[in-house]
Amino acid sequence: MIQEYELHDMVEMKKPHACQTNSWEIIRMGMDIRIRCNHCGQMVLMPRREFEKKMKKITVKAEQN
Repeated sequence: MIQEYELHDMVEMKKPHACQTNSWEIIRMGMDIRIRCNHCGQMVLMPRREFEKKMKKITVKAEQN
């Protein structure tokens, strides 16, 4: 089941980053997804399919305006 994620949602990935955190923010969406580590600020760009496979859950939903 694919979760409904949106821009600026905070997500938890299955494997921790090198800085030992799993918390990321979605900062770009399209064919590729760009996420930023909430601990060290590192940015990663990955194809949508790979992102959906590696994402564990949505921790904080972005505020709706």
